[in-house]
Amino acid sequence: MPENLPRLDPLGPQPDRPTALAVVAHGGSADATDSAGRRGLPYWRMAPFARALARTDGLAVLMLRYRLRGWNGSARDAARDAEETLADLHRRRPDVPTALVGHSMGGRAVLHAAGAPGVRAVAALAPWLDGTDPVDQLAGRSLLIAHGDRDRTTDPRESLAYAVRAREVADRVARFEVLGDGHAMLRRAREWHALVTRFVLGELGLGPQDPTIADAAGRRGRGGLQVPLPPARGGRAP
Repeated sequence: MPENLPRLDPLGPQPDRPTALAVVAHGGSADATDSAGRRGLPYWRMAPFARALARTDGLAVLMLRYRLRGWNGSARDAARDAEETLADLHRRRPDVPTALVGHSMGGRAVLHAAGAPGVRAVAALAPWLDGTDPVDQLAGRSLLIAHGDRDRTTDPRESLAYAVRAREVADRVARFEVLGDGHAMLRRAREWHALVTRFVLGELGLGPQDPTIADAAGRRGRGGLQVPLPPARGGRAP
């Protein structure tokens, strides 16, 4: 394995003494043991999420780069990389609260790593799940899941089933269906970015709690985890 990976790439100006941290994890492949050293399209797709968060004073934003491109079955390489980097972050900054944001395989990785010390909130976007992923590590955390209803790469039904199980242990769970959008999160990119920013800042105490997210988290029943994401202000629903 390359010695310099996994690594955390700082994005934007880094405060000397951050009041909070956000770690952003990109997607990958189910099975791939080649190096993930190059920054590919999955990495750059998450850059707008990181840039939106980096505009916040006091928030250090870091993008995770894995050792290998794949999850690789029971090896869980992406999750292990996330867990290792979060453990190192906590050793260096033990009192700084952390939020995790991940897409596709990265969504799965941050869900698995959510039990790391200091983690308060996890946002999993179009996460790749298969029914075997644990939820106990989400105890005491807040969880946001968003999934496009036209996703043909990862299954929205799996993220719904996961949200149902997570609701039993997490502090609160909100799940949105992004109508009209697919796995790449491009058609309604502005709404994806804004949703994640509002969630992360609210959970880290750097902004107000978002009423749309709070309303979704407070809804009862399975239907409360299938909330259509409202269109951006001034926009139209698909």
